[in-house]
Amino acid sequence: MYRERLVATEVQSENAHRLKRLLLEYHDFRQLKAASPLLDDTRRIADWQAERLKTTHQDLYRHPGYHTGLEFLLTDLYAPAGMTRRDDNIDRVFPKMVKWLPDHLLATFAGLVELNLLTQSLDLELAEWFDRQGMDTGSITPASWCEGYRASGQLPARHRQLELVSDTGQQLDRYVRNRTLGWLLSMTRGPAEMAELGDLHSFLHRGYSAFRKMDKVDLLIERLISRERQVMANILKGHPEPFTLPGDL
Repeated sequence: MYRERLVATEVQSENAHRLKRLLLEYHDFRQLKAASPLLDDTRRIADWQAERLKTTHQDLYRHPGYHTGLEFLLTDLYAPAGMTRRDDNIDRVFPKMVKWLPDHLLATFAGLVELNLLTQSLDLELAEWFDRQGMDTGSITPASWCEGYRASGQLPARHRQLELVSDTGQQLDRYVRNRTLGWLLSMTRGPAEMAELGDLHSFLHRGYSAFRKMDKVDLLIERLISRERQVMANILKGHPEPFTLPGDL
């Protein structure tokens, strides 16, 4: 809907160029995904993976200091069902973003967009693999999911996915420690709703609130990445229980 606005916006910095390129790629992917006959399968795969992550990291997910942040990660960043309007609004305000936001914040936004694009692309590819095998995504098992994971041959993309989680998580944590950001979000709620940007504002406010409640985010991210790298190694080795990890990880 707002692709022309993205294309027409002039950008100067390297981070702004990267954000523009990724938003265009994500815009086109969203159109492709929306038209795919496997859209529901992709959503089921995303939901399955989100539940798997909750199970693998249940000690962290149930921890009162981390629960809200992980719920935001899995609901809003990993499996953003019903976020079409939010994504359209990001395209819509892109000209103002590159004009008013600090360059380092554009870099963080670019990382989030790349993470969303990469994650959803991998899910769609898995849906296509399940479809070729004639397998039902409504009854995914750990064995079938791992088989598709290995068959995809997307190991570099999986590594990049973990890098993005680590990098953007650390960057977001630094930003939310700035109390001015919380004040600005509170003050701009009304204007955002009047400008029909309520979905985008709500997303930003939820993220800010979730990360503000967490302590030692660097430790949380370190544990998440370490565990997921072990899960990846288990899957590639054909481990019979790839998602069961030692207690000290």
